[in-house]
Amino acid sequence: MKKAFLIALAGLMIAAPMAQAQQYRPDDRRPPQHNQVKPQRPAPHKAAPKPYYWKKGQNMRDWRRHNEINDYRRYGLRKPGRDQRWIRVDNQYLLIGITSGLIAGIVTAR
Repeated sequence: MKKAFLIALAGLMIAAPMAQAQQYRPDDRRPPQHNQVKPQRPAPHKAAPKPYYWKKGQNMRDWRRHNEINDYRRYGLRKPGRDQRWIRVDNQYLLIGITSGLIAGIVTAR
């Protein structure tokens, strides 16, 4: 009984390090690192939308949803004609014919 116990104990002492050992692969050139945190990549930057440039004679159907300019002298704009309105879209002042929706004039803000 004592001999069987010693053989079992010796077997456990030999098998324990083998069970905990990691498999060695020669293609691994760096030592294994435990609890390694992967570096996070920064979020890609979204490109700013390209500004849209209006053209004279272009039809602008939804001009009513933009800010209408009533005090045109304050912005250095000329007096609008009959059935025309100044509106501001982004960084441009547009002279719109209210019946047709066509752009009659464009002034870029400073």
